[in-house]
Amino acid sequence: METSAERSERPVIGQWVDGLDMPVINERAVRASAGILFLLGFSAWMWGVATGDLQPMRMFGILFVVEMMLRLFVGTAFTPTLVLGALITRPQRPEWVEAKSKVLAWSLGLAMSLAGCLSLGWLGMPAIIAQVICGMCLLLIYLETAFGICLGCVLAQRFARRKPELCPGDTCSYTPPARGEQHSVRGDARD
Repeated sequence: METSAERSERPVIGQWVDGLDMPVINERAVRASAGILFLLGFSAWMWGVATGDLQPMRMFGILFVVEMMLRLFVGTAFTPTLVLGALITRPQRPEWVEAKSKVLAWSLGLAMSLAGCLSLGWLGMPAIIAQVICGMCLLLIYLETAFGICLGCVLAQRFARRKPELCPGDTCSYTPPARGEQHSVRGDARD
């Protein structure tokens, strides 16, 4: 449990919300941000695959590295695509998720983008290696934006010493029905 002195400080990642004892992030804004990044990254990746010109991938790689560094080290309040995602999803009810889970996800994104940028630049590796690294990163971004599946959050649920309490899609506390069984909702017309 956080003390009032710790809570009065603004966390670098996330924000304090009344009624919650941990810094949280609006998952809807994160997914919108992932959609924006996916659109830019997939366009650059496809251009590189189709034409062999890797300059757009390099530019996107730099943008992505800067984005992840801002999220992790400066603060989520100063991240351009998160701010834009928050503006786009402003009319929707926020889905608060624990900020610590996103730290692992964004650290993975930073590591993959640095590996992609290094392979495209200083290491002078074949283009196919950078395209595979970028493709894997884009797949993870797509899973986040389209399906709400956050690999870093899943890893945090499985391996963290202190299990997250607020997860995307309420996956921390939700137990899906057994295979072959239907989801049921109270008051369902079929009951």
